[in-house]
Amino acid sequence: MNLRPCLILIALGSLVACGGDDGSDDTAADSSSSTDASTTATTTATTTATTTATTTATTTASTTDAETTDAETTDAETTDAETTDGADTTTGTPACEGMTFFATSVGSGEMGGNLGGLAGADATCQMLADAVGQGGCTWHAYLSTADEDARDRIGAGPWFNANGDMVATDVESLHADGLPNGDPEQLIFDENGVEVPGNEHDILTGSQEDGTLFDGGTCADWTSDTGDEIARVGHSDIPENPEFSPSWNSAHDTPGCSADDLQQTGGAGRLYCFAID
Repeated sequence: MNLRPCLILIALGSLVACGGDDGSDDTAADSSSSTDASTTATTTATTTATTTATTTATTTASTTDAETTDAETTDAETTDAETTDGADTTTGTPACEGMTFFATSVGSGEMGGNLGGLAGADATCQMLADAVGQGGCTWHAYLSTADEDARDRIGAGPWFNANGDMVATDVESLHADGLPNGDPEQLIFDENGVEVPGNEHDILTGSQEDGTLFDGGTCADWTSDTGDEIARVGHSDIPENPEFSPSWNSAHDTPGCSADDLQQTGGAGRLYCFAID
């Protein structure tokens, strides 16, 4: 029997079979590589797109929030700017409403002309105003010293008494026309709306009629209660005796600065108080 062709065929068959196996494996490897590359590319693209979208959305949201915050801040600042400064700048009306002027209902008592300086006098005005619900205003006493004139420490006006009557529109008219103290009408009242008694009508001012310092008439800038000093006073009403000055802020001197000295001429250490804001 001739076996050579069979061996050749068998050998060839084996070679063909081996060649087929190698081809299938290469194809599978190529297919697997392609699939992995495609999957990787797709995943990378998806991840990149997702990251980009997220970043963009986050950035946009942050920007929107920042713009919103800026807008809210701007609105708040605008509102603050509009409400700051409680005064009505168009009319000059003080920030506090109602009574903005009064003569004190009580005097300095045994302290005479020693009011504790301007600070003590201002505190008296503030206390009495607070007692009648006007403590929201800042109050100053109408007093001159060596360092400050009364006219410069009472604000700009206008001023109203406890009964709602306007007593002066501004500093200039206050000193040109004076406070109405009986002619043609009486507008000087205390913080309770009561007229000052005639026997206590001397009001401490230390001032001339124009509201500037009356030199030597301030009880040592309102720190003395001795007979060595004097006070300049005004009248809260018009005296019946025509020989006495009707001036509301500069009528005459006292004989001294003790409580007794003030009482001798019809005083008790009372003050004029003005709201400055």
